[in-house]
Amino acid sequence: MARRIVLIGGSLGATRVLQAVLGSLPADFPAPVAIVLHRGAETGPELCTQLARDAKMPVEQAFDKQPIEPGRVYVAPPGYHLLVDGGHFALSVDEPVQYARPSIDALFDSGAASRGADVIAVALTSASSEGAKGAAAVVARGGALAVQDPASAEARRLPEAVLAAAPSCAVLAPERIAPWLARLAAGEEGPPG
Repeated sequence: MARRIVLIGGSLGATRVLQAVLGSLPADFPAPVAIVLHRGAETGPELCTQLARDAKMPVEQAFDKQPIEPGRVYVAPPGYHLLVDGGHFALSVDEPVQYARPSIDALFDSGAASRGADVIAVALTSASSEGAKGAAAVVARGGALAVQDPASAEARRLPEAVLAAAPSCAVLAPERIAPWLARLAAGEEGPPG
């Protein structure tokens, strides 16, 4: 099991940012990356296909009880919460969180509870504040947290809510997210990228 795990959440406008981030991470990135994007339950695998175009790592839709492996990108399937359970993922059909399933809070909360200080979380552009509670949980458990600079966000609601809930987090322009992730996943600390 990889020591560090990267958790990323967002919605409106986040796909474009994710494509740039994944395209900038190396094929030998040493941590797994789990992604929750708010989307309708009727959407299919197009998101994985879209993200895979730019990513150097394999991109796949996560499934229940799936082992979490480094150097891979896992996307929450539509209509399911994606949860971190030690070295595996779990899928849940629990109630939506602020109308969202998959939920960023569910991913961040479960990651913080299961992996503590080994979590590296990033909150991206979103028109909902869903995810801010989980972001605060990551920081409370000693994990690292970054938020997309609200000035660069297509929708500022989640970045601003995260800044209110966890004011000590790193605030990064989209092009600085991948270098920050690479440094932390390699075990380096220090000021944001």
